[in-house]
Amino acid sequence: MDAISAPWRMAYIKGEKPKTCVLCDKDCNEGFVLLRGEHALIMLNLYPYTAGHVMVVPARHVAGLEDLNADERRELFDFCILSVQALKKALNPHGFNIGMNLGEAAGAGVEDHLHIHIVPRWRGDTNFMTVVGEVRVIPEDIKATWEKLLPFFAENVK
Repeated sequence: MDAISAPWRMAYIKGEKPKTCVLCDKDCNEGFVLLRGEHALIMLNLYPYTAGHVMVVPARHVAGLEDLNADERRELFDFCILSVQALKKALNPHGFNIGMNLGEAAGAGVEDHLHIHIVPRWRGDTNFMTVVGEVRVIPEDIKATWEKLLPFFAENVK
């Protein structure tokens, strides 16, 4: 029998949950930020669907699309494009899922701070674990993914 190891999950399960927004709190996310702009940032998702799953997040704590100003909207979309370009270079995916879950009913894990998910996809990346066991297998440690991606985002620092 094969075993699946996800040692980082126990710290989350047993650990104290942040009392602040995990997308705003630098202590929660600083280690996995790939790029920080004036109005937005790009960070790895701590609980990814696949390796390379990034989130584009407004720097300001805001829940609704209608609450974004023009500069925030522009940088969020620019950062989505940059993320796709960097992920293509670094990981060579066959496609992407890009989306937002606005509100708890839509599946938002952090419902009061909007964020855009960019999930690289490969042909055949859905396996029996997802289909039968409703379990995702992430083939790479998040720190290793961060270290692999960081140079591709650093190229774009002005």
